[in-house]
Amino acid sequence: MSITELEKIFAQPNEGLPEEVTTELQSIARLHSLSEQELFYKWEAYSLKLGSENTHLNFKTVRDFKKDLQDALERESRSKTQIHSSSKKAVHNTPRPAASGDVYGVLDGLVAGTPGPRATSKRRNEFETPSAKAIKMGTRSSPHGHLGALTPDAVQTSFADRPNPGQIIESLNSNLVTESPDANAPGESRVKLKANTEIAKFNYKNMAMKLSEASEILDDRIDEFAALVQQHHGFPDSAFGNPAARSTSEIIAVGRIASDSEGSINTASLVLETSRRMGAGLRVPLNLENLPYDFFPGKIVALKGINASGDAFKVSEMITLPLLSLPASTPAELEVHNARLNPSQDFDRTAPLKVIIASGPYTPDTNLSYSALHALLSRASDSKADVVVLAGPFIDVEHPLIASGDFSLPESYPVSPDRANLTDAFKAFISQPLTQLANSSPTTTVILVPSVRDAVLKHVSWPQDRLPKKELGLPKNATCVTNPITLSINELVVGISSEDVFFEMQRQLVSQGSKGVADDLLARLTSAVIQQRHFFPVFPPLDPEKLPKPTTYDVKADSEEPERRVATGACLDTSYLKLGEWLHVRPDLLIMPSALTPFAKVVDSVVAVNPGSLSKRKAAGTFIDMKILPRLVKADETDRDVLGHELFNRARVDVVRI
Repeated sequence: MSITELEKIFAQPNEGLPEEVTTELQSIARLHSLSEQELFYKWEAYSLKLGSENTHLNFKTVRDFKKDLQDALERESRSKTQIHSSSKKAVHNTPRPAASGDVYGVLDGLVAGTPGPRATSKRRNEFETPSAKAIKMGTRSSPHGHLGALTPDAVQTSFADRPNPGQIIESLNSNLVTESPDANAPGESRVKLKANTEIAKFNYKNMAMKLSEASEILDDRIDEFAALVQQHHGFPDSAFGNPAARSTSEIIAVGRIASDSEGSINTASLVLETSRRMGAGLRVPLNLENLPYDFFPGKIVALKGINASGDAFKVSEMITLPLLSLPASTPAELEVHNARLNPSQDFDRTAPLKVIIASGPYTPDTNLSYSALHALLSRASDSKADVVVLAGPFIDVEHPLIASGDFSLPESYPVSPDRANLTDAFKAFISQPLTQLANSSPTTTVILVPSVRDAVLKHVSWPQDRLPKKELGLPKNATCVTNPITLSINELVVGISSEDVFFEMQRQLVSQGSKGVADDLLARLTSAVIQQRHFFPVFPPLDPEKLPKPTTYDVKADSEEPERRVATGACLDTSYLKLGEWLHVRPDLLIMPSALTPFAKVVDSVVAVNPGSLSKRKAAGTFIDMKILPRLVKADETDRDVLGHELFNRARVDVVRI
């Protein structure tokens, strides 16, 4: 195994690997017969398990990584040994008569989650097409289905035994007093929703992308930012030029960050991609010397520099991109919204606007109990939450039970498993609990944002159309929106996207001497999204092969190797990327679920939150609990035309364990 290849994959930009770390990595690769890339994937999975923010590659962590791989190998060996020994004992038993199943049928009962020979009317051979019952819903033998053969590390744990439920792990504006002891439950909904996105445009024909349309969309984005930079800084037309053309004059170049190599993007592979109008669509290598930067593929930048040799564009200055203005409302509009919060206008006794935010998956990979969702909705009912924002996936196509079709609906659901489909699964697992919430708390408004991983939605690409509300049997208080969506909740402008852009940015981030926002990586990623004015500014998206692998499962009981599965990924439809742009203002509240550490931060005057997953693969997750005080119009503000919403000063945001 080449040391150079290891450093290329594992080392940070412009840094090498310590000798002892390289030695240990080579040792691990030899012991487990792994290539450099396979070893890197296992390290990434190990880092995600422990928390990628706190896991750095050094001698101690690489030794712990080695021990973790050895422990996993021992567990797998013990599991195979137990199955093998059980099989050997079964061979010596007297075969059953043909009416009860042949000798091979005995093996069916020895693999977890498969029926025994008494429950099998005939042997299923490996060439036989599975029955409709197995493909769709499985059997009703258990209330929430079973999982044929999970990976050795998949150990089922009880949701009731989860540690520290309700614990606040991070809080924003914790000093705010957000409870009104004398406030009564509202008699009607206290919120008014208004879509700031043209929802009808999301109903486009996906999987019909044309290269000419895609290239025009990408070019237009560069040209639009060039116009914004020119208008904001007052540069003349003559200041802009083609960075790929040889010239001794200093120019300003606006383009997209890209990589000229097929591997991971790094400092050596950085190039600036121009539009056809500004640079004939050419790419030019960047010479950034000691300039600080945070780059990822797809980022639009404005650079001042010179290309005297014609080989590379030497950058002397990074031109700042202008931010969108903050949203504002007239004093009269604020008074209308405040009257909705408390018709008596006694704001000393007004309860804050209560918002709960969560993101899927909503059940662990080991079952379909949806216990985390039930616990969340119970909390929303008890607290009489005004708004509950739920981002997909709801019926996750990456869930091993959904992918295999080997699960059952609750006994109370009035449809035979032979006739049920994924829409019935949504009604049973999602719509029924939401209907119960509507009955117990009729003033609660539920907002559902789909995901490209939702198995019930035919629109599989991002930007993504709404869930079909009527077809899925959702209650009246549920509002289905697009992915992404910008909408107003009373006076607040809220931006939501269920696509995990933070993870994709973090995996492809190339930095040099950049401290960003107080050297806070999550804040830097958020700031980049705000500066780019787009819900998904990464292009091209991360290769699905480099995303965390879904849990594997065995298609057949006697399968030796589980089916290899690949993550869904972003599924971008480039021709319609403009639907993901921010048009007029920055949102007051930015909701961006991610696999990274859950957080609540104020970045560029925007309250940005990542609720995390409500349910992780084998454990309970987190959600966001917000309480927002009313924006009161002060005496000295009544004569102003518009007033800022200042959400960052009047919202308490808690990241809570479910």
